[in-house]
Amino acid sequence: MAMHLSNSRHKHRRIFTPMNIGLMLLMLSLCSCSHQSDKGYMNNCDSKFTGSEVSNRALLSTRYPNLKSLEAIMSIEYLNGSEGFLSPAVRVSHCSKGKEVVSILESGVDEGDFRAAQEGGIIEKVTLAINSPYAIQNRSALTAVYYLARRRPDLFKEGDVAFYDIAVQTLRNINSQELPHIPAKDTGEKGFINTFNHITAQAFVTSFHSEDLADFIADSHERHAMPELLTGAFSKEQLIDPDKNPMDNYVDIVNNEWGQEIGIELGLKYSITDQTIWTPELLSDYLNDLQNHYSWAFGIGFDPFKPSDKVIQKFSTKINLVLGNKSV
Repeated sequence: MAMHLSNSRHKHRRIFTPMNIGLMLLMLSLCSCSHQSDKGYMNNCDSKFTGSEVSNRALLSTRYPNLKSLEAIMSIEYLNGSEGFLSPAVRVSHCSKGKEVVSILESGVDEGDFRAAQEGGIIEKVTLAINSPYAIQNRSALTAVYYLARRRPDLFKEGDVAFYDIAVQTLRNINSQELPHIPAKDTGEKGFINTFNHITAQAFVTSFHSEDLADFIADSHERHAMPELLTGAFSKEQLIDPDKNPMDNYVDIVNNEWGQEIGIELGLKYSITDQTIWTPELLSDYLNDLQNHYSWAFGIGFDPFKPSDKVIQKFSTKINLVLGNKSV
């Protein structure tokens, strides 16, 4: 078992200045549930759904061509004007191996509001601060996630990597003997890469920041990307769009919830905080634990990440830089 450096006892100065409104567009990266009341949660459950997919705590949107097929393995409930919700909201739940994740997405600020504040005047900026004090209070953490979710060679040199690159490498790590048996659509952007990207990123954000922050980032994107998710009033075009459809978004919501649960577990296992020094050994162990989850969920094997892998070397360095836990 690889040895990990213990968490730093001292708060190091972050190398980046506090985030301006423009950087708050990091909400483009991830997806999930409501922040305000922390309505994402996990229960014990006895699923009313049947089928092999139900046992998996990870889903592929490529397996669900329409809403009917998706509703066969998860619950989607619109709460417009009910259960105390005065504005549109949707509750998405998924039961797996006796555990259920539940996410409620409701009206609130979205990335469009952040863009308006960036491009507008003082009124728009003050309005954002009033409507979303959480974003202002957590701007430093949001800045860190923004950089980890984006390739920024201008700051981190040529060949910079982000969460997406970790997802792509995870796909490449699938055992070669497994690939011929995997449908081509599952190995594309909307298949394993999308699933790995969401679960992995949400796990990381939860481990070194909090589940609450992961929820906030996710919600802001979902509300802007497809407001109809809250009401179910989808157009015919949306339901058949191969790239932007509600099936993909609802699967993302569930995957984000499972990612957060994994992030909580791995955060405890490795005693991770926002001051943890991420060595290549720690990062490869963390990602191999995630691959173990994917292996169990999808019944496929993976070659392990190694501390010597270039993507591991680059991303561990980047995490330490953006969290301010290692001098440069």
